[in-house]
Amino acid sequence: MQNGHGPDAAIGGAMAQAPGGGAEGSLAQLRQRRLELAEKVAALTWDLGGLTYEMAIRDHYRLDVLALRAAELQKADAELGEVERLLGSAEEGISGQCRSCGAVHSRGAAYCWRCGAGLLSEARPAALGDIPPAVAPAAPAPSPPAPTAPA
Repeated sequence: MQNGHGPDAAIGGAMAQAPGGGAEGSLAQLRQRRLELAEKVAALTWDLGGLTYEMAIRDHYRLDVLALRAAELQKADAELGEVERLLGSAEEGISGQCRSCGAVHSRGAAYCWRCGAGLLSEARPAALGDIPPAVAPAAPAPSPPAPTAPA
């Protein structure tokens, strides 16, 4: 099944390394990726069901195998959900563009889905830019002991 080769690996790698093609190119890539992921999720769901059925008719369940396949399905489904969220945000006009590659991103995204560049800029008021870091006040020097009178 998923061995790191094939169309999914090639497209994922190409998307990560492709130079910026603007928002429309990015949306087209996202739509293409959504179709591929939907097909992958459907195939993985079908395979997991078939595998479970085969184990049931043999009355021999391998939970480790089922868990691995379910984890693979969950990962693909989560990626599909993120791509759909990005597309929904872009189509509603509440997204931005990556400053590095031009890929669209949803509001609140911290990193670009294509190139991994940070999307959040550090928010620091301009007035604070000139102030040096606070220096702790020095502790007062101990006063010498007062002389005592003999009793």
